[in-house]
Amino acid sequence: QICWHKFARYWDVELREIPMRPGQLFMDPKRMIEACDENTIGVVPTFGVTYTGNYEFPQPLHDALDKFQADTGIDIDMHIDAASGGFLAPFVAPDIVWDFRLPRVKSISASGHKFGLAPLGCGWVIWRDEEALPQELVFNVDYLGGQIGTFAINFSRPAGQVIAQYYEFLRLGREGYTKVQNASYQVAAYLADEIAKLGPYEFICTGRPDEGIPAVCFKLKDGEDPGYTLYDLSERLRLRGWQVPAFTLGGEATDIVVMRIMCRRGFEMDFAELLLEDYKASLKYLSDHPKLQGIA
Repeated sequence: QICWHKFARYWDVELREIPMRPGQLFMDPKRMIEACDENTIGVVPTFGVTYTGNYEFPQPLHDALDKFQADTGIDIDMHIDAASGGFLAPFVAPDIVWDFRLPRVKSISASGHKFGLAPLGCGWVIWRDEEALPQELVFNVDYLGGQIGTFAINFSRPAGQVIAQYYEFLRLGREGYTKVQNASYQVAAYLADEIAKLGPYEFICTGRPDEGIPAVCFKLKDGEDPGYTLYDLSERLRLRGWQVPAFTLGGEATDIVVMRIMCRRGFEMDFAELLLEDYKASLKYLSDHPKLQGIA
């Protein structure tokens, strides 16, 4: 997540990132604990990994930190980067324990513009309580007609995105958000089921609510050669108007090429059917023109 690389550079913080590995694409308790010491200021699970769409489930990490404190006396808090999952799990997977139900979670960030249905540029951060937000970070101004606290890093910004988010909260409510997000998951699950029939694919994320965000992410099965690469397929889909990226994973898994399809409000079942038609047409083209294959 590039935002954390920016944070570490701007504030001169040593970033200890748990790299992806083949067969181990997410932060696991063992490797997390190995990266912790008395100078660790926090652990940040990504609740909706950008590369694959899966959740890094905070509870196993939280439990490992409890044991780490019992063994060493070192108390480490957690921040949940829920940029994608923060506006999904509360509505479609409420039984996943990822939030302030975990005592070590002191703050949560979420993007209103991703799955919160707000315009681009709307983001949120909330703290467990006032004590979790150091007062030295809050500046009070009185020239706006009263004592108003601010802790934003940037300067003046338009309020339109916030107002639009507030409007969606009032218009949709919990029930409306649940319906909207469930519809996206239904489309993602349908795409995963149908694409699985079209090639030798291994799915990393199938777009189910208990697994991650409504995204479909897959790779070619090891040892399989369907006569095309995912880069070839992505290019054919792009020529037909679809942005379905193929890319390599990060860390120690850069030899793994995946394709990812993101499903959000507006991408409904009729669009999914159109995508599948173009997907099949692209496969036929690649089968009929094997000499145009790339190598990856």
